Amino acid sequence: MKKVMLLLLTGMFLFWNNVQAQEPGLTAVKILQGVDDVTNAPKDQNMSIKITLIDKDNKEELRELVMMQKGYDKRLAKFISPASQKGIAFLSLPEDVMYLYLPAFKKTRRIASHVKNTKFAGTDFTYEDMEAKMYSEKWIPELIKKDDKLYTLQLTPKKDVKTDYSKMIMEVRTDNFYPVKIAHFDKGNTLVKVMIREQIEKENGYWISKNYQMEDLKGKHKTKMMIQDVKFDSGLTDETFTERYLTR
Repeated sequence: MKKVMLLLLTGMFLFWNNVQAQEPGLTAVKILQGVDDVTNAPKDQNMSIKITLIDKDNKEELRELVMMQKGYDKRLAKFISPASQKGIAFLSLPEDVMYLYLPAFKKTRRIASHVKNTKFAGTDFTYEDMEAKMYSEKWIPELIKKDDKLYTLQLTPKKDVKTDYSKMIMEVRTDNFYPVKIAHFDKGNTLVKVMIREQIEKENGYWISKNYQMEDLKGKHKTKMMIQDVKFDSGLTDETFTERYLTR
């Protein structure tokens, strides 16, 4: 009797494993599309952000920034304090079009693709990091690890995509597709920067990280961003995302 039961259990185990093996799992492409969907879910976003710059001696510098985004491909960021940074603004538009406004010179200049790796106003975020984008449009994902809590994707740039990163390793929550960590590697395949997103909450139906940090490992410098206030779907118009608005 025991042998019969053992054979039955073994048979059921093998059958179940075979069924699971035949079930199509989430592909790397679908996971990355999920990341794009959850991070760009609102029609528009309007955020007030407190920024803390931390140098290698743990000396801190505080700044305030407003950031607005419409859809997934339009973003404007502007410093409102301190006085030395007030008015410096960045505009990201479709097809890799970016502008920087420097109030000290009262000039707006377009950011060339070969300088996208330049840091934005002394932070650890480059213009490339700051742009509004869909990862799935520019990166080829590969699922390299999976557990109950996280999918780990390796992202390599698609052909003709201009980037200073040879690859990125992205950790994504399995329950909501929100990216919690992105490791950035330079052309020499050396890990140079790590972004960590924390305090991930659902607000007005949308997932958002209220606290995130970019660390420059070589420069031993960190930039922390803490969202003080956020408004979703407030009806931002295309007029907000123009060179003219950038200078206001």
